[in-house]
Amino acid sequence: MRVFRSLLFVFAFLAAASAAELKVKVIDPQSAAVAGAQVTLLREKSRTPVSFAIVRVATTSGDGIVLYGDVPDGEYQIQVLAPGFAPQSVSATAPQSGEVTVQLHLAAATETVVVTATRTPAPAPESGVSVALLDAAQLEVMQPIAASDALRFLPGAIVNTSGQRGGLASLFVRGGDSRYNKVLIDDVPVNDSGGTMDFGPVRLTDVSRVEFARGAQSTLYGSDAMTSVIQTFSATGSTPTPELKFGADGGNLDTAHGFTSLSGARGRWDYDFFGDQFNSAGKGPNDDYSNSVQGANIGLQLSPSALLRVRARHANSHTGVQGEWDFNNQPLLPPDIDQQARTNDLLGSAELTLSGPSGWQHRLTGFEYNHRRSNQDTVPDRGCDPGNFIFLDCPFNAIDHFNRAGFGYQGDYSERAWAHTTLGFEFEDENAFVGDTNFPPLTHGLRRNYAVYSQQVLQLNRLSVVAGGRFVHNETFGNKFVPRVALTYLALRGGQFFSGTRLRFSYATGIKEARFEEAFASGPGIVPNLHLKAEENRAFEAGIEQSFLSGTYAFSAVYFNNLFRNQIDFAIVDPITFTGEYENIDRSFAHGAEVEFHGRLLSRLSLDAAYNYTSTQILEQPFPLDPQHEPGNSLIRRPKHSGSLLLTYLGSRWGANVGGSFVGRRPDSDFFVLPTPVTHAAGYARVDLGGWYAVHPRITAYLNIENVLDRHYNEVVGYPALPINFRAGLRFRIGGE
Repeated sequence: MRVFRSLLFVFAFLAAASAAELKVKVIDPQSAAVAGAQVTLLREKSRTPVSFAIVRVATTSGDGIVLYGDVPDGEYQIQVLAPGFAPQSVSATAPQSGEVTVQLHLAAATETVVVTATRTPAPAPESGVSVALLDAAQLEVMQPIAASDALRFLPGAIVNTSGQRGGLASLFVRGGDSRYNKVLIDDVPVNDSGGTMDFGPVRLTDVSRVEFARGAQSTLYGSDAMTSVIQTFSATGSTPTPELKFGADGGNLDTAHGFTSLSGARGRWDYDFFGDQFNSAGKGPNDDYSNSVQGANIGLQLSPSALLRVRARHANSHTGVQGEWDFNNQPLLPPDIDQQARTNDLLGSAELTLSGPSGWQHRLTGFEYNHRRSNQDTVPDRGCDPGNFIFLDCPFNAIDHFNRAGFGYQGDYSERAWAHTTLGFEFEDENAFVGDTNFPPLTHGLRRNYAVYSQQVLQLNRLSVVAGGRFVHNETFGNKFVPRVALTYLALRGGQFFSGTRLRFSYATGIKEARFEEAFASGPGIVPNLHLKAEENRAFEAGIEQSFLSGTYAFSAVYFNNLFRNQIDFAIVDPITFTGEYENIDRSFAHGAEVEFHGRLLSRLSLDAAYNYTSTQILEQPFPLDPQHEPGNSLIRRPKHSGSLLLTYLGSRWGANVGGSFVGRRPDSDFFVLPTPVTHAAGYARVDLGGWYAVHPRITAYLNIENVLDRHYNEVVGYPALPINFRAGLRFRIGGE
């Protein structure tokens, strides 16, 4: 026995002696550290045929480093998937390759890595999802004031803003409702209950990336992901020397804007603190807008296999609301001179990422989001006579105090180089007070939701398979199972010119819970309905993607088909008192095509262009609000024809972009404001320009012009868009590398 113990000790010592430490640093094309990259270490199993076994999976910290301890001697492959870049693989030998630097490259049109499609980094073409993104460099050129100003230039996005700066901005995708888009900021869901989302006051301050995934995504993201998911990711400090950035700009319409940030990464810590203030007087009376943002992103590498990240973001805004007054360039009413809207949002999250054992990665998250919104009008300056059914400008004080808190677990297991499994659990608590203080009582709702989900990704030679499901227990609609399957097939590998033909198909179900106003009732004459079903979308799509010149250019065409069922609408129960309740009584349909072209015209010049055709129809609506909502008609604010264009140049001394959003004529309604109804909004084209020039390595001048053609149009009937407006300024950088 003593001999056995002695031999065991010797073997253990020799194994430890033969194990090495392998350090991997991931950098971008400018040699800056890349945080949040997924680094997979694979060991060669055989050379004929070549095959690898996954040893470990880890995520880079703020300084772009992953440290693997106790790596046995041998030949290895290091694979790096970093969102926004092309996949990268390098070879390494332990212990000779003690430190390996992997430099990423800008993605070709068909190579970009995204996260939203599968909730883990994956090449977009293999995910079976239509995903568009804006990276930090593009956002720096665009300088959007609101998220809506950036989203409108992405394929398939229809943005409708009721007003000008800070106005209620809604997003319509693939014929769906504006409440059918799941929005996450740093992985925190920020929709109101039931999917309501106002993009107008949402800023993109210190955001490093925006991803926009189209199609039903409820299998991975739950309620509200009926037609799309939008995610924003905050920047991470990466320089050993602290970097201070600050700047200011101004323009017409009495616009003033200032911002600052302090970031860095040293030792086990990385940090990024930021602040932003924007003010504008707008165009005309009561069109002023003010918005301020503060936030932080702090990371701590607890050990080589454990990373803790804490994020927080606070924003508040004040907006003058002119109301409906200018109808397709006809000022038929005076603007409202006293209506005001205010928002105050605070979100925070903590995320613990654990790597190992073997191909496992575990992520534990907790979050809280608090949203407070008020919309107040105290003076009936444009007419209010309820006795004669005149409600143009009656006093109101609508409030929405909403809080969502929750926690979750996600486990990712790469069992083979060609197989990846995702498992997860989520819990969230929704609590809100909504209503009008002029018409008490306020509605209070409390809802707790639980969900488990799983997804399997397989890469079988030319065939990619993504299959998953989610089981949800919601305290309003009860239990629901949501499936999704997506297939992509590389039909032709192609050659130098035709460099790959890929076919794709997917089937999915999307769900959306009821709003608190619908389930718990709000105001007089409304009966609560605590058993409303989930709204559903039966969605399928099929398409083709053709690459040219080794992936430098890509053309894609996708047909989509959405059947929206159990849609919630108000039903009158008592025709004498007009008392009613919300019920699942509506049904509608949308189908169409999305055609996209992406190309890197030069090494620093990229072009993204898209055309969208959408046909919609109301199938069932027993209680139409007006003739526009009767069965057989098209859904309002969904144009049949639309398109977008984004041309971007990113050089070492200067950068510039041209963004175009083209929206055709579409049905709309003035909702009984005018004696002669307005039933459509005219088509329009909006073109924006942006550019910067480095006058010094640490001083940059920039200019942004919105609506450069000075078009006068309505995105929503009655609400004129801003005319041509510009901002010019300087930004400075101290420290860093």
